[in-house]
Amino acid sequence: MEGLGLELTDEELAERAQKGDIDAFTLLVERYEKKILRYVTSVLGQLADAEDVVQEVFLKAYRNMRSFDIRRKFSSWLYRIAHNEAMNAIKKRRYDPLLFFDADTLFPHPLSAEKTDQAVEEKELRQTLEKSLNTLPPKYREPMVLHYLQELGYQEIADILHVPIGTVGVRLKRAKLKLKLLIKKTDYQP
Repeated sequence: MEGLGLELTDEELAERAQKGDIDAFTLLVERYEKKILRYVTSVLGQLADAEDVVQEVFLKAYRNMRSFDIRRKFSSWLYRIAHNEAMNAIKKRRYDPLLFFDADTLFPHPLSAEKTDQAVEEKELRQTLEKSLNTLPPKYREPMVLHYLQELGYQEIADILHVPIGTVGVRLKRAKLKLKLLIKKTDYQP
């Protein structure tokens, strides 16, 4: 990818890709592939299915690159495509998105073998969080995943979900409240 520096913004790369620069699009894929995979996996719950959906996301992004408005944020546009494809996969395959959640997404680092007590507590917390997140309706779960796991801001989440920014805040607040109540209900004591 000679001539393409990593210092280019996503929007600059997208503009180049719109003009037929395959290397620019390849860089965008490299920047977002893992993030989109993590997002789709947390929505679908199965890595194999998520990998197929991610391929479709990037195919659609490539096919529709000319429709991207370079004055907007590329990541929001791409996450919107990922959101739509994940929802389509759920409908098509009749998955129950609440039955699956990869707790390792919340705790991506392995636990230290030296801290046995802490490891047991972490395992219990993972199980509690998994059970709790699985009970959230998708309209609350998805903003939680986007904000806390994908580290996106409220405006970007609003753009992805096509809801007002205030709705994002309300859904996150309600999701956290529901999680707190569920965790209290399970009597989790660290």
